Amino acid sequence: MTAMILAAGRGERMRPLTDEKPKPLLEVRKKPLIVWHLEKLAECGFKKVVINIAHLGFMIPKVLGNGSKWGLEIIYSDEQKSGALESAGGIIKALPELSEKFLVINGDVWSDYKFNNSFELNDKLAHLILVDNPEHNEDGDFEYMGYKYTFSGIGYYSKKMFQHIAGKKLALAPILKENIEKNKISFEIHKGIWMDIGTPQRLEKVNNV
Repeated sequence: MTAMILAAGRGERMRPLTDEKPKPLLEVRKKPLIVWHLEKLAECGFKKVVINIAHLGFMIPKVLGNGSKWGLEIIYSDEQKSGALESAGGIIKALPELSEKFLVINGDVWSDYKFNNSFELNDKLAHLILVDNPEHNEDGDFEYMGYKYTFSGIGYYSKKMFQHIAGKKLALAPILKENIEKNKISFEIHKGIWMDIGTPQRLEKVNNV
């Protein structure tokens, strides 16, 4: 199974830290956040990782190289000329490099969720990992088992969910909601560590844990 790390965002809420460095390269416990993802992906048996880049994107390949340091093959999906295509747009652009089912991870989350490179979607088009609602998202994103939960930014997807959608700047949430209504998406609750490293304050918090 191929994994994709979404790393193209501008990181507006993280400014001024992201004025000179893309958010995935900000350090968590003296290591770039994206490196934590790569290490865990390698540990969980993944071999190929696609990373989309846009804002200051040229800096990411300079730091990560071709992935051989972690026993991985890294492919970069370059959105620097077009500008960041948002989550769904980035996935659609990268589809030729992705396996029929693939894992997607938001580049700015911090979690101990264990990735599964043999996950089976069966008849579903996606499987989303949900977490309890943090303070900054008290109303949650999706309802599951009668409760509202927050989408962790980690999910398994089938190419079938995206292959007939035109490539352009496109958010992921509307596509997910449409397929939830069709009962084409399953869910899982992660009760372990999870943080959205979206602001300097949250970055400081995770570094002080």
